[in-house]
Amino acid sequence: MKNPQSQRLPIAAAMNLLLDDIQELWEALNRHHRDAAVNFKSHYENFTFEMRKKNLIKKAQNGQLRIEIAVDQETAQNVGYCISRVEFSGDAEMESLYVHEIYRGLGLGETLLSNAITWMDEMGARTKSVSVAVCNEKTFSFYARFGFHPRKTLLEQIK
Repeated sequence: MKNPQSQRLPIAAAMNLLLDDIQELWEALNRHHRDAAVNFKSHYENFTFEMRKKNLIKKAQNGQLRIEIAVDQETAQNVGYCISRVEFSGDAEMESLYVHEIYRGLGLGETLLSNAITWMDEMGARTKSVSVAVCNEKTFSFYARFGFHPRKTLLEQIK
C-alpha cells in the first residue's frame, strides 16, 4: 500500500484532474449516504459528481483546497481520498473523506485526516470543522480521536 500523496491545487486545471480521479470513490460515498438517508434521500439521488465538483472549485476561490488520494500500489487503484480547504478567513473544513470498504481498518482514513489537519495547521487555520451526514453518526468516534466533537445541529427544511 502506497502512502497517500498530497496535492496542492493552485490552478483549476489541476484541480479538475484530481477531482476526476476521485469520482468513483465520491459516488460510492454518495450512494452510502443515499441508502442510509431517511429524510433527504432525494438530495443524494439528485446530487451528481459534476455538481459537487463545481461546488468545490467555487469554494477553492475563497482560499486553498487540498486533495489527497490513497492508491493501492499493487492494483494502481484509487482506494481513498480526503478533500480539505482553508478559507482566507482562517476557517478550515475537512470537506470529504472516504476509504473503500475493503481498505478500511488499515489506517488510511487516519493518515488522510491527520495529513489534512497538519496541512490546515500549516495554512494557519483558526477553526477546523467537519460536517457529518445525519445517517453517518457512527463516524463521530473516528473524528473524536482527532479532537472533533458535535457543536451544533443544523436543521434543513425539506421541500
